[in-house]
Amino acid sequence: MPDHTLFQSLRSATGRVLDRRAYHADAASVRADPDISGDSWKLERSQVFHEDGDPAWDAYLEGDWARVAEIFENERPDLERQRRSYARQGVTLRRVRIVETPMTPYLRWEMLSHRVFVESGYEIGVLDAEQVREFERETPLPELVVYGGEVVYQVRYDERWAPVGAKRIDDPELARGLSEVIAGLYRRSEPLLDFYRREVHPHIPSAGRPERIRSAVSR
Repeated sequence: MPDHTLFQSLRSATGRVLDRRAYHADAASVRADPDISGDSWKLERSQVFHEDGDPAWDAYLEGDWARVAEIFENERPDLERQRRSYARQGVTLRRVRIVETPMTPYLRWEMLSHRVFVESGYEIGVLDAEQVREFERETPLPELVVYGGEVVYQVRYDERWAPVGAKRIDDPELARGLSEVIAGLYRRSEPLLDFYRREVHPHIPSAGRPERIRSAVSR
């Protein structure tokens, strides 16, 4: 199956539609399944989301970059514990973040979170949107997660791009094909920290920069 048709197959595939709470619970059970191992992938394409009820998002809307960075920094211990748990299970979670330029304010906010993920041992690559145009002949790439070449979640959003859940697809052939495509994108991507230092850090107000937040949190 040609790479670009895999995403068409994903959109048309029959699956179980889950609301947001059910999706989170279902995905957690998949991650905890001892039969799930190897590489798992997340593809992020949209440049704007609405994170209603997220304290870090609320702080961003208030212009409080220091609070945003502090919230993300406080998540570091849990992220490190989670990554060690995945490693014991033999699971590696990687993601590809597609970025358009100029960057949206949302992406600048999100990159602070992604930086903490990478520093906690996760692997994230950044890829310019121009490099995925071959897959976007009719519509942008979907937001999706693939676990262990077994389970695919097409993440669902409302008209404001607020998360509302996902469609779960149990199709190993589709899952493996999508994993291979995303892995190829990852190999072409730039390490997130390199991108962050060049494109994000210089534009963050000094109060929200990680070196200052880390010092304050450790007191």
